[in-house]
Amino acid sequence: MVARAAVRKRRIAVPRTPPAAPPTAAESPLGGQIRDLRAARGMRLAELAASIGKSIGYVSQIERGRSEISISTLKAISDALEVQISWFFQGYDPSEPAEHGYVVRREHRRRLNFPGTGIGEELLSPTLAGEAELILSTFAPGARSGDEQVSRMAEQSGYVISGELELLVGMRRFALRAGDAFRIGRGEPFTAHNPGADTSVSLWVIAPPRY
Repeated sequence: MVARAAVRKRRIAVPRTPPAAPPTAAESPLGGQIRDLRAARGMRLAELAASIGKSIGYVSQIERGRSEISISTLKAISDALEVQISWFFQGYDPSEPAEHGYVVRREHRRRLNFPGTGIGEELLSPTLAGEAELILSTFAPGARSGDEQVSRMAEQSGYVISGELELLVGMRRFALRAGDAFRIGRGEPFTAHNPGADTSVSLWVIAPPRY
């Protein structure tokens, strides 16, 4: 989650070979995924529509599952929401529809990599429509979320699973290691850094979702 705030202006790499065809409204909850991610980004419907050159009504129909969507439009939406196009094809096992919204299997996690930062993130929450989101963050040795502190209008708590994690929250610096937990209050500016020689893995809980 820290990487999202710090590298917001970076363009996330999109896979060279997109899926052969996008899911239709009848095949997957694609519209709901777009709506939930847009809301988590704090983007209004009109802003998304303007950014992809489509009408508000058309984007609204997509989000409500009333219109199918082309690969080119889905690519434009993924760019506007700063995710890989593959984001919308992960997150649940299509062979187990009863699990949608409840279970995320390891192989179906939604993943974001931030080129040049050494940081990767995986969304463990089934959707972004709940009261909180669960993020697994990985920092390579020396990786830093950014030179400038950022703040987020959400409560952030976490647990260091392995390695070291250094947090600078305002003027306070905290050196954390595996087994330590932390909290960053709503609106508090912070940065995160892995000062160790090993990969740092931490679990973040953000409420409300601000992915």
